[in-house]
Amino acid sequence: MQQVELWMVIPFVVMLLTIAVAPLVAEHFWESNRNKLIFTLAISIPTIVLLSFYGLGESILHNMLFDYIPFIMLLLALFVVTGGIHIKGDITATPTVNTFILAMGFILASFMGTTGAAMLLIRPLLQINKQRAYKVHTVLFFIALVANCGGILTPLGDPPLFLLYLRGAPFEWFSSMAPEWAVAGGLLLALYLLVDRYLYKKEPAEAHLRDKLEQEPIHISGARNFLYLGMIILAVLFLNRTYIPAMRVEGAPLYVRFLRDIVLAVIILLSLLTTKKEVRKANHFTWEPILEVAILFIGIFVTMTPTMMYLNAHAADLGLTKPWQFFYSAGTLSSFLDNAPTAVAFHTVATGLPQVAGAEYVAGIPEILLTAISLGAVFFGAMTYIGNGPNFMVKAIAEQEGIKMPSFFGYMVKFSLVVLLPVYVVVQLLFL
Repeated sequence: MQQVELWMVIPFVVMLLTIAVAPLVAEHFWESNRNKLIFTLAISIPTIVLLSFYGLGESILHNMLFDYIPFIMLLLALFVVTGGIHIKGDITATPTVNTFILAMGFILASFMGTTGAAMLLIRPLLQINKQRAYKVHTVLFFIALVANCGGILTPLGDPPLFLLYLRGAPFEWFSSMAPEWAVAGGLLLALYLLVDRYLYKKEPAEAHLRDKLEQEPIHISGARNFLYLGMIILAVLFLNRTYIPAMRVEGAPLYVRFLRDIVLAVIILLSLLTTKKEVRKANHFTWEPILEVAILFIGIFVTMTPTMMYLNAHAADLGLTKPWQFFYSAGTLSSFLDNAPTAVAFHTVATGLPQVAGAEYVAGIPEILLTAISLGAVFFGAMTYIGNGPNFMVKAIAEQEGIKMPSFFGYMVKFSLVVLLPVYVVVQLLFL
């Protein structure tokens, strides 16, 4: 293995810290994708040149071709397809109705991605609750359930899971975390129902009257995109190295090695060509969010190459051996940094640990450690606004609708530390 020095980790640390801190200290500058691109190139190009002198250029190229491209193609496909589905309507915002919508989003998140499910349902949910005086708690639980915790059952659900899928975790393996998913979701939905019932009783009488009078039937536009969503699921499930061994042959033609990505590109075109422009316009669809992800992850994938190699070589020195240690360590970093590279980093650490006799291995590491990393990365993404991409998007949409959301630290103090963390501790005690 190529010797990697500690200083080679610095670009990766700078990249992640900038993503975490820049929105807080330089919000106006950082909201421009042009400025993000300048920063990404400024850190990526020198890193590529410098590391090439140390023989790591080929590793970076491999990462970009066989990790970055499949990663971005899946996110782009989910982004385009879910952006072609629009739900419109207004029904009575009772606690039961709100809980049902959150539960539906919690389930959909694993199949259309947390970002897709969140963007599909947040505006209809806010429309349904527009007459309610108390609705901040609904947005907070929505971030936890739909934008994060719900996406654990398939590699489509959240970016860190897809990266673990690319590292060898079978598509169907993720469904083995259904018990943890059900416990976390059940507890959060039950807590939400109790809170919403309490606040519903405190609503002014005129709010209840308006809610009953101002109703509109639910209508779904762009429903054919559900078919395209099914095609995406089938492409990820079957167009891989397990079912098509030729895809893992080093000298195979590019159209074979990138077969899944080509199929996803076709699905993207079908969705764009067959979905009425009015549907995407109603969804306020723009290319900016996915462009932001594509730009930032160029820097992440470039700089994380030597970091992953260093972590693998020094895994035994970190003192992480127990599932609960991986759960909370991956979770802590996922709370403040991007949860996708965090999951990859801790998977790399686990691959560097000594073999455990009799342990069941998945994706090259003990299955229990893979479970801990997956749960920590996905669940703890809800601990802050910056833990997962959809969090800030949901917050921004809610504020556009006139809802006064908690500040960065207010969110943690009033919600994640007192509601989410206890739920996660219960999950850890039961399963890890």
